[in-house]
Amino acid sequence: MKGYIDLYLLPVPKKNLTAYKKISNKFGKVMKEYGALEYREFLGDDLKMKGIVPFPDRVKLKKGEILISAVVGFSTKAQRDRINRDVQNDPRIQKMIQEAMENPMAESDRMLYGGFSTLVKV
Repeated sequence: MKGYIDLYLLPVPKKNLTAYKKISNKFGKVMKEYGALEYREFLGDDLKMKGIVPFPDRVKLKKGEILISAVVGFSTKAQRDRINRDVQNDPRIQKMIQEAMENPMAESDRMLYGGFSTLVKV
């Protein structure tokens, strides 16, 4: 079954949320320009369930931070690999990365990431 996603979890200080959203919107548009099928980001608001390790514990969410989840959809892993390579070489993205390194708005070393192939699609 076709379908592939990249999933990210990133803690972002609430005070940086407006700036983060602006950058993410630009990033998502570039991803789609290169062929991603979908780019969505979500704010964590119901993250604790009894008996299960919650996401905030995994990323060590600090007071004043909010957990962001991003999903980027692709048709295949090969398409994902090509798009990610091309996006990383895009001058707009290189500029965004440089700016993020100079003025980080989140601690990227606490980000969780993975690529997932489709198991079930109803």
